[in-house]
Amino acid sequence: MTLSIPQPIDLLIEARWVVPVEPHGVVLEDHAVVVQGEHIVALLPIAEARAAYAPRECVTLAEHALIPGLVNAHTHNPMTLLRGLADDLPLMVWLEQHIWPVEAKVLGPEFVRDGVELAVAEMIRGGTTCANENYFFPDAIGATYRKLGFRAVVGLPVIEFPTPWAKSRDEYFERAGEVHDAFLGDPLVSTAFAPHAPYTVADESFERIRLLADQLDIPVHLHLHETAHEVGQEKRQSGLRPFQRLQKLGLINDRLIAVHMTQLTDGEIAACAEAGVSVVHCPESNLKLASGFCPAEKLRRAGVNLAIGTDGCASNNDLDMFGELRTAALLAKAVAQDAAAFDAACALRAATLGGARALGLEERIGSIAPGKEADLAAVRLSDLETQPLYHLASQLAYATGRQQVSDVWIAGRRRLAGRELVDFDLAGLQARTRAWRERIAAIRP
Repeated sequence: MTLSIPQPIDLLIEARWVVPVEPHGVVLEDHAVVVQGEHIVALLPIAEARAAYAPRECVTLAEHALIPGLVNAHTHNPMTLLRGLADDLPLMVWLEQHIWPVEAKVLGPEFVRDGVELAVAEMIRGGTTCANENYFFPDAIGATYRKLGFRAVVGLPVIEFPTPWAKSRDEYFERAGEVHDAFLGDPLVSTAFAPHAPYTVADESFERIRLLADQLDIPVHLHLHETAHEVGQEKRQSGLRPFQRLQKLGLINDRLIAVHMTQLTDGEIAACAEAGVSVVHCPESNLKLASGFCPAEKLRRAGVNLAIGTDGCASNNDLDMFGELRTAALLAKAVAQDAAAFDAACALRAATLGGARALGLEERIGSIAPGKEADLAAVRLSDLETQPLYHLASQLAYATGRQQVSDVWIAGRRRLAGRELVDFDLAGLQARTRAWRERIAAIRP
């Protein structure tokens, strides 16, 4: 009889429950995830894993659910430094009279770096391992994500007015190309075009974006149909709804990451499904700014890929994806007038695999499966607030708080260990954050 020798591997994570997300709605009890380097090698019962593998490190999570890292599919993370600056205001008043004037005075690489670092610390502590970023100075943003070991898709901004990042249309595109090339092949940081919105981007720019996105094979990430005001303004100017205008320009396709989408007709929903558009639902930002309600259940039933995003901290005011997926599930039921709509498993899927698919990363992250990268979050479910436990997905969606995230891995590297951030200068970050508060408070409108 030949005894098989256990195979050496880097990491074995043993969990009371594993929620792979794919297959949909499945919960595996007493399972282990085997990790070698950046990748998941196997997912199997704990007893079998112990017999087959000799790990250099073994992490036992006896009272935890192990889930894919959450994907925040729409963020403006440098704006974490503007958290709470101008609350309880309509969107355009908030944007034009408060946010843009402050940004004009502080926007630069240092602001961006410190805001992203603050955001990454918050996101990791909440189980988020990937963000879809949309802001200026993407070179500094991407470098900060790379330095911190956080996965991100960094937006290449395009807007029709000068900013500290670029002074002209041609400069926006020139700098976009430079940033894209700088992160080509990076294991954690990739790029997407990030035209702000139809009301701030001209047809000529959209046409260039469509051609370049195809050539570079990257997504296009923009705010679309965020408010009724936006739709009405476009109809008065061009005779078209913004969605129709983008259809005419060839941008309604499977590269499009359409954010907010609170004002949709049944025909537009069907067109999204047919074209392979991904929709990012940002329920808390939409509620706070009274922007409207994304018809999440209608989109889901039509077959549209749904993702979830927090938006920026200036309009949310946090980066809590557990709170966001809960709000998304509850709001979808009210909008659909159906208590069974957008159930717990659907909400968790949108916050993980749906986000990965929107970003073009579904082959790499978003579910727990052999061959994928080990972006994982452990959620402690023994707390009083999540007892008793009858249905795991429901507990994660409706009762779990982000403070119950105990451990996080990104590409197999541990970033949170027992609620403690790994390799973070928290004292320095806090000091820089306080300095920004004092500077911004002195110049706010």
